Amino acid sequence: MSKPKHLKRKRHRALPFLIVAVLLTSALYASAHCIFRAPDAPPRQDDSVHTDLSHSQSSQKSETQQEAERAEAAARAHRQRKADCYTILVSGLDDDHGGADTNMLVTVNAGEGFVHAVSIPRDTKCIYGGKSHKINAAYNSGGMERLSAVISDQLGIPIDYTITLDLKGFVALVDAIHGVDFEIPVNMNYDDPTQNLSIHFKKGMHHLNGSDAIKVVRFRHNNDGTGYGSEDIGRMQTQQNFLKAVAKKMLSVSTIPNVPELAKVFKTYVKADGLTTGNLVWLCTEMISMGPENISFSTLPGDWKSPFIYLDKDAVLELVNTYLNPYEEDRVPEDLNIPS
Repeated sequence: MSKPKHLKRKRHRALPFLIVAVLLTSALYASAHCIFRAPDAPPRQDDSVHTDLSHSQSSQKSETQQEAERAEAAARAHRQRKADCYTILVSGLDDDHGGADTNMLVTVNAGEGFVHAVSIPRDTKCIYGGKSHKINAAYNSGGMERLSAVISDQLGIPIDYTITLDLKGFVALVDAIHGVDFEIPVNMNYDDPTQNLSIHFKKGMHHLNGSDAIKVVRFRHNNDGTGYGSEDIGRMQTQQNFLKAVAKKMLSVSTIPNVPELAKVFKTYVKADGLTTGNLVWLCTEMISMGPENISFSTLPGDWKSPFIYLDKDAVLELVNTYLNPYEEDRVPEDLNIPS
């Protein structure tokens, strides 16, 4: 499968191993009680999301226009899907704010033998309820159902399943492997009394336990406004680098005795909507068989213009068709609903 040069996969080889390691611990925990099988892609009408979110504008359209749009949506809903190709929205929940601060859309294309995960910046502009919002706010107003609907509407593809990870689970995971050595990229000095949050670390190498680690990956800027200089983008890079360190530690021989504790963390803090443990193990097995060279990551392309990140429509469409689209037929510009 040929990929455009500017969309070559950015391989963070440790990251998929982190996902695999956690799924494997779940498999060990429940392997005696479940059936390993591929998920059944839900027969969802993805374009109905677009119709629902745009309902407030329908009164301004003629009956003929509305009828034509409904016919087109019905036609799209019956497009043929690729074999063994699934889209999964993975979200990290921020308990203090009650929102989904970290979101990643993962396409597992077992039929063609690759996995791609795209990070969705929290400040990405979206529109619902007739108003502009940052995309992570969609969770606050309607949970994973609203968040997945908004992302599906923008990217023009269905989201088959959702997985949520409690931030308490992140803390428990790091503690279960007895902490991680990590190079903090910048001095961090931030306080938020409303969240009872204080982040104070010097730049350099530290051994982080779970409670320290969650502070480091949540950090965006200092009290005086300094820090990464790119806030959310800088934070996502730190998160990726930290996950590499966690994955390296999890895959070490010293972690083997901790497998039961890791399985307990998965069972307690991870919620997979619509996916059985057997489905998760099947997906995990497929990822292992693909090899790390076929698992890649990227970030939705866009530009920061305060207070939002505005997505690049052409670049997003190309990324969708190259990596994310579960349909045999390519998406076209009209399928996407990216606000200007």
